Amino acid sequence: MNLVQKVLSSTIFVAATLSANTLVTVNGKAITSDEVNEALMQATQGRFSTLPQDKQQELGQRILQEMVMQEVVYTDAKKQGIDKSKEFKDELAKVTEQIKKRLAVQIWQKKVSDKVSVTDKEISDYYNKNKAEFQEKERVHAYHILVKTEDEANKVISQIKYLKGADLENKFMALAKTNSTGPSQSKGGDLGMFTQGQMVPAFDKAVFSMDVGAITTTPIKTEFGYHVIYLKEKKPARMLGLNEVKNFISQRIKMDKFKGVVQAKMQELQKTAKIVPAKN
Repeated sequence: MNLVQKVLSSTIFVAATLSANTLVTVNGKAITSDEVNEALMQATQGRFSTLPQDKQQELGQRILQEMVMQEVVYTDAKKQGIDKSKEFKDELAKVTEQIKKRLAVQIWQKKVSDKVSVTDKEISDYYNKNKAEFQEKERVHAYHILVKTEDEANKVISQIKYLKGADLENKFMALAKTNSTGPSQSKGGDLGMFTQGQMVPAFDKAVFSMDVGAITTTPIKTEFGYHVIYLKEKKPARMLGLNEVKNFISQRIKMDKFKGVVQAKMQELQKTAKIVPAKN
């Protein structure tokens, strides 16, 4: 394993850091955690922190490897005098002009956005007029064991139908890990929380009619095979409170206002701009 590989294998990445730490130095150029984290946020459109830990590590190592290789190639390109060539200078001028325009537009938009405000009354009015939007559906947390035949499903049921509580849940998960053919097998059949309509109809109908802490006493047939279901938790439908959705509503109203302001300013600017169609 070379030095760069050792650095990559031992580096832990986070979405944000309090200070820029040097992760590796390539030909005298330091690559910092801030630079890597910025690249990670761009690559994931700001959603890096939502990725599983192993995916964060994998992506972070790949980004750092790319940055290392970029520095290596850049050093060689300078040695060849590429950065002094006419081709390089011409392309650099084009890119620089594009970046200047893009950056100016971004700052212009930010200045417009910063002036847009949203009042508490606007937020509460939106909430009261759009309550259906904040109706949370009934949700359940279920486990399942998926097998190929009805006989296999019945054998599973016979091993757990008299169990209750933690004994039932633990045994169910153990059987799922050894018998289930579904992708949730490694998690003991855990399907997590879901709402009506997310599962196939037969499964959906069965699980939402169950009592919490119970299993299906007859196999549920779907196109995937035969399911034995255990219902761990059920959360009833409810209306989300204003405080729970206040920030969401504020951002939505602000975005709508921002779009309106920008559209009005664009129309105003076009009136004073000198726009001449090209002659054919």
